[in-house]
Amino acid sequence: MNAPASDKVFAGSVPRFYQEHMVPLIFEPYARDLAQRVAALEPARVLEIAAGTGVVTRHLASMLPPGTDIVATDLNPGMIDMGRELGTSQPVQWRQADAMQLPFADAEFDVVVCQFGVMFFPDKAKAFAQARRVLEPGGALLFSVWDRIEENEIADLVTQALARVFPRDPPRFMARTPHGYFDPAAIERDLQAGGFSAPPRIETIAARSVAASPHAAAQAYCQGTVLRNEIEARDAARLDEATNACAAAIAQRWGNTRVDGKIQAHIVTALR
Repeated sequence: MNAPASDKVFAGSVPRFYQEHMVPLIFEPYARDLAQRVAALEPARVLEIAAGTGVVTRHLASMLPPGTDIVATDLNPGMIDMGRELGTSQPVQWRQADAMQLPFADAEFDVVVCQFGVMFFPDKAKAFAQARRVLEPGGALLFSVWDRIEENEIADLVTQALARVFPRDPPRFMARTPHGYFDPAAIERDLQAGGFSAPPRIETIAARSVAASPHAAAQAYCQGTVLRNEIEARDAARLDEATNACAAAIAQRWGNTRVDGKIQAHIVTALR
């Protein structure tokens, strides 16, 4: 699937909705695990790419020893601003940066980490090459990507519901981008093209996505992700209608109270 440029744009109200709704819904369950993996490597210098609003960053800051150099970057200034506003338990350097053109010296970091950002990189091999360049010999790249959309229940339901709202031009952002880079063979090929010669370790981990209500889950997806851009591009006046249609589909599956759906992701470790 070819991703339009808008798939990378987290702007306007999206960063705040993303932080308030999407982070607890699907990102928090994996953030602590990824930060623990980084901490186990005992790094002195850590670079986070596609940090978003900093859910992993905050865990890194709390788990790593005081004085660890932590640099958190994202392509979207709005996400960086939100992360900086939320704060961390020890100093973090926040910088706007493109993962495919990292503004850092060769071998500057022990670890490069990225939670659910790789799927948005237009040239993944180039981004991996940049991560490898800034890693010291023996350093590690750790990142997570979502598994196929069918293994992620709420995202799949939302995509199906929106196809009924916009049958002539269904919004396919979730399947195309967040859940479009799930093939371990493709991931390994791109890592090799980026210069990582050793086979990566790829672990598939299921978790639970919990929301207080169907509407909370629907609002997270429809208004806290770039999916909002796709809905509004079709008809901005129908954003609430689309959100409500997704909420109805979620309620049909789980009822009108607490939502508890399966989510699944790959955790990848590649050594320089």
